[in-house]
Amino acid sequence: MSGSLRACRDSSRVTLVGRPVTPAIETTDLAKTYGGTVALAALSMRVERGEVFGFLGPNGAGKTTAVKLLLGLAHPTGGTGSVLGAPLGDRRIRARIGYLPEQFRYQPWLRADEVIDFHRRLSGASASDPRTATPTLLAGVGLASRRNDHIGTFSKGMQQRLGLAVALVGSPDLVVLDEPTSALDPVGRSEVRALVRAIADRGATVFLNSHLLTEVERVCDRVAIVDRGRVVAAGRPDDLVEDSGVRVVVSGLDAPAEVAGRFGSVDEDGVGLRVGCSPDDVPDLVAALIAAGGRVHAVEPLRTTLEDRFLALVAPTYVSGT
Repeated sequence: MSGSLRACRDSSRVTLVGRPVTPAIETTDLAKTYGGTVALAALSMRVERGEVFGFLGPNGAGKTTAVKLLLGLAHPTGGTGSVLGAPLGDRRIRARIGYLPEQFRYQPWLRADEVIDFHRRLSGASASDPRTATPTLLAGVGLASRRNDHIGTFSKGMQQRLGLAVALVGSPDLVVLDEPTSALDPVGRSEVRALVRAIADRGATVFLNSHLLTEVERVCDRVAIVDRGRVVAAGRPDDLVEDSGVRVVVSGLDAPAEVAGRFGSVDEDGVGLRVGCSPDDVPDLVAALIAAGGRVHAVEPLRTTLEDRFLALVAPTYVSGT
């Protein structure tokens, strides 16, 4: 990518120094139907260059259909969209996209380095590019010592790592990852998070489709929650969650909940009090507990999680059956 990329992940646009660029992905009312079945209703979203974007939704929300449309593996029946500045389905763009599908298999008789070499030849990527040399790619996903081993000897997690390496062949501008950590242990997930951040730091865009909300919350710059083919919430993870009060551990009072109840709703968890007060009320809450004769041992802020927000947005429709 020419020019020096200036990170603008909190703004509405990303620029190359001196000139604006198109977003990595943009869709407007993108739709897909199969006969009388609506697979994607009206998807509108924007993914900026150089960001890690999380794409979240329950099963049946249209995520897989959306990915197929973005990659040109299916054709929309309504709406518009672009990827890397070109219309959906433009074959010239495919060489600039790396893709890790959720379910994939490599021939068990191939070696790890043969898989990488094969995909390099398919993509037309230069074998002399040090960023995507086979040893470099395999080392980046923790498979340097297994480059000469056959895929049939690999665990599911190791095959997942190999799939990540394949997605990075050719140093793509956009990397689409579908459940990249689903088969990995905690160490492997940590390594993948670091790899995803490294991909974005070099200027590429990562489009991450995952059910592991804690993973998404830790690695993504922005997320979109999609339900029944429409985006129902989008923004930075921190913007989609909110403060929900504090947890206070206090001793020396017979009825601390009565004192704390003046500042908000109170739940007792056996050790402390969960008080649904605003951040501005915390100093007064602590002062009131101390004035009543209590000893305050800890005050911990409480926040809703991305999972809480996700469930609040999508669970009601499934509970009601609508």
